[in-house]
Amino acid sequence: MTQTDRIEPTAAAYADAGVDVDANDRLIPRYRDLASSASRPEQLGDVGAFSGLFELGEYRQPVLAASTDGVGTKVMIASLAGRLDGVGRDLVNHCINDILCAGAAPLFFLDYLAANELSEDDKVAIVAGVAAACRESGIALLGGETADMPDLYPAGHFDLAGTIVGVLERGDEITGETIETGDVVLGLPSNGLHTNGYSLARQVFGLRPEDGSWAERRDRLVAFEPALGESLADALLRPHFCYWPALKGVLDRIKGIAHITGGGIAGNIERILPGGLAVELDSSCWPEPSIFGLIQARGEISSAEMHRVFNMGLGMAIVVSAEDADFVLDKTAAATRIGLVRPEDSSVSSRVAIMRAGKLV
Repeated sequence: MTQTDRIEPTAAAYADAGVDVDANDRLIPRYRDLASSASRPEQLGDVGAFSGLFELGEYRQPVLAASTDGVGTKVMIASLAGRLDGVGRDLVNHCINDILCAGAAPLFFLDYLAANELSEDDKVAIVAGVAAACRESGIALLGGETADMPDLYPAGHFDLAGTIVGVLERGDEITGETIETGDVVLGLPSNGLHTNGYSLARQVFGLRPEDGSWAERRDRLVAFEPALGESLADALLRPHFCYWPALKGVLDRIKGIAHITGGGIAGNIERILPGGLAVELDSSCWPEPSIFGLIQARGEISSAEMHRVFNMGLGMAIVVSAEDADFVLDKTAAATRIGLVRPEDSSVSSRVAIMRAGKLV
């Protein structure tokens, strides 16, 4: 190679490879403003350091509770509809509910956003949803990470995950260990799919990349659905409920909490049951959002499979003693009686029987 043939260095080589460092630098002040709107006095320092610091405060024997999760393929629905702020709320509320199952009060949250060719405004919209949910539940958005990954994600696609940390006093853990025969199961309703079952829902409604062009799929998503009284986008993107405000005042009366997420009703309630015990639920005791009936009809899906994949309108199940049931119901407006704890029957395959009109669903 001669002197004249030599290739000159490219100043913006990383940007040419798909990662714009300057754009990410511009995001930091915008993220910092969002985080400052969801802060707590126990925070030490500001967003932008290599780690976030948080003072525990006055606990005699603090026990930390932590959980990491994502929003799954609901992000693909949000992207298709152009409604990105809701998935941030989904993420935070889902994680709060998970540590609530142990009786923990949420303290702080960290988010992770990975994307390819997502605009700065879209990234800010996603993190704004995270910050809003943190602010509404009184927790700190302590930090996060945004990563551009041009070869890992298709253009315009992203993934969102987060970690939450909470605290409880040693001895106040909710483990399910004290659940016994005769205890009452109470339920809190969901408002739809929350954050689970979206791969099946996208298949049923023809919303996967192989189901047509972006415009065709978006038209299906935003079109009015008479069976729902709204569009699929409205029904599928309703943010995950947060149950912390409803339950934080009665945690001392609760023996077990099951967040109904992946694995459906039976799979999640079984996780909190001691050996030798089972639960019988009456599914007519909680409302079932119409989106589930539409998924089942369009996809020709069995009731058993629907209950294995989706929450079917039950967002949280809590177990209390018979003596405490009325107190908890009085203090928790959305809760209803949905079942009882009974001895396990070895002849029955599942320890959670879901009944409707006297028959297993």
